[in-house]
Amino acid sequence: MAELRIAGVTKSFGAGPPAVERIDLRFADGELTALLGPSGCGKTTLLRMIAGLETPSAGRIELGGADITALPAHRRRFGMVFQNFALFPHLSVAENVAYALSIAGVAKARRLARAEELLELVRLPGLGARRVGELSGGQRQRVAIARALAQEPDVFLLDEPMSALDAQLREEMQVELRLLQQKLGITTIVVTHDQREAMTMADQVVVMSKGRAEQVAPPQEVYRNPANAFVAGFIGKANMLPATAMGGAARLDCGTSLALSPPAAFRDGAELVLACRPEWMRLASGPGPNRLPARVAFVRDIGQVREIHAEADGRTLVCELPFSAPERPRLGETIHLEFPPDMLRAFPARDRAEVA
Repeated sequence: MAELRIAGVTKSFGAGPPAVERIDLRFADGELTALLGPSGCGKTTLLRMIAGLETPSAGRIELGGADITALPAHRRRFGMVFQNFALFPHLSVAENVAYALSIAGVAKARRLARAEELLELVRLPGLGARRVGELSGGQRQRVAIARALAQEPDVFLLDEPMSALDAQLREEMQVELRLLQQKLGITTIVVTHDQREAMTMADQVVVMSKGRAEQVAPPQEVYRNPANAFVAGFIGKANMLPATAMGGAARLDCGTSLALSPPAAFRDGAELVLACRPEWMRLASGPGPNRLPARVAFVRDIGQVREIHAEADGRTLVCELPFSAPERPRLGETIHLEFPPDMLRAFPARDRAEVA
């Protein structure tokens, strides 16, 4: 195993802005990194360059300190699982898993024995003789994973591996894949647009937009301390409020001033956008500092969470309360939303416009 690095990697396709622009990343040995972002942000293009399926327009890709930028895909010893799994319907499950070993000239008995080992590893023992068409979606995904692992790759790459699965199976497979990755200790990169998937599986999340890496950090750091307004709005749920910097605080359009901790480091009059997660907000008993009156427009009970949708300052804000909380707001009722100063995040308003 060895550390993978990319330095200044850019990819352009003719005219127009680059699909990937000057990205520098380090993929630590044995860790799982999620490339996360909306459609068209460049995450799959970046993965294909790492795999050797696309050539960078500029920059370097290194494995263990060696430059592999120009190394063909078949010589990189990288295992890859594609979005559609790309299994061969005319081959048995075991033959699919052992396909790469067959191409490499490994003896039939040895490669089929290896296939059975891998099917055991991905919890498909005894299914080697079946055809791919006889398997469920989750089983086909496991076969694709086993096939990618057959040659003991240095790096494991997955492109939207759970997108074709239903919601419940997708969540189960996220946990299974993470447990398998931890067991093998293999450096893994997963492309996904699913925030929950990235938060569940990754040691490191790379949030991408318009070909750029907006933030690179562990999942909870990205969630609690987003680097800019785009990340705050893209990761999880967030109430986004336009405001103006004034004396270290933020003044909303309605005139209410919200204190920030630490105080906002912006010049007075600067246009801001505030972000606050629904679960960080509180319901207060009445007016007071960092509180905003609001009218309850909708109440939704979701298992252990109660969502309060309330209209304030010309927009709808969402507050999440534990289902066990004593507050039971009613439709049309006026409530007071409290924004803890240390839970508010302030960003230049231009951040959101530039990367949204």
